[in-house]
Amino acid sequence: MESSPKTPESNGSGHGLTNAPSLMEMLLGLLRVRVKRGINLAVRDVRSSDPYVVVKMGRQRMKTRVIKKDVNPEWNEDLTLSVSDPIQPVKLTVYDHDTFSKDDKMGDAEFEIKTFIEALRMNLDGLPSGTIITRMLPSRDNCLAEESCIMWSGGRVIQDLCLRLRNVECGEVKIQLHWIDLPGSKGLY
Repeated sequence: MESSPKTPESNGSGHGLTNAPSLMEMLLGLLRVRVKRGINLAVRDVRSSDPYVVVKMGRQRMKTRVIKKDVNPEWNEDLTLSVSDPIQPVKLTVYDHDTFSKDDKMGDAEFEIKTFIEALRMNLDGLPSGTIITRMLPSRDNCLAEESCIMWSGGRVIQDLCLRLRNVECGEVKIQLHWIDLPGSKGLY
C-alpha cells in the first residue's frame, strides 16, 4: 500500500495549509461603548454645530447619529467593538456634520481599556452593587476630564469616563463602557 505524497493542499491534517486560529478564537469579547453626551462642544457652524462621534479601535470604525444644532448633544447610543488586543487604545473623534462640504473635526480623545479588562478578570461575584474596583485620575498621560471609576454594578463591571477633547478649544464627551462575553470566543481567562 503506497501513501500519497503530502502536498501543500493536503498537509496530512485534513485542514489545508493554515493552522491559523479563527476570528472567534482570537476574540476576547465585545466592548460596548455607550456614547452618552457631549458637553460644551465647539461651535463649527454659525451659532452651533451638528455633532456626531466616531469611535475607532484598530480597523473598526463605528459612529453615532448626527444631532442637529446642539453643542450639548445627548446621544445615549451604544457602539460595539470586538476586542482581540486589550492593549490597543480606543480613539474617539467628534465631527460637525456639513451637508455641502467636508465634515469639520471638533476634537478627539483616546482611552486605554487595559485596566478595565484587568477588572473584568477579577472574581467579583458576591460584591455589593456599586462597589468601586479601581479609580483612574486625570493626568497629562490620559484624556480624562475627571476621576473615572471602574465599578461592579448590577452583576457586571462598568466604567464611566468623561473625556476632555484634544486639538480643539473646548468640549468633553461622557461615555460608559461595559463588556459582553461571546460564546465561542477566546474569552478573558
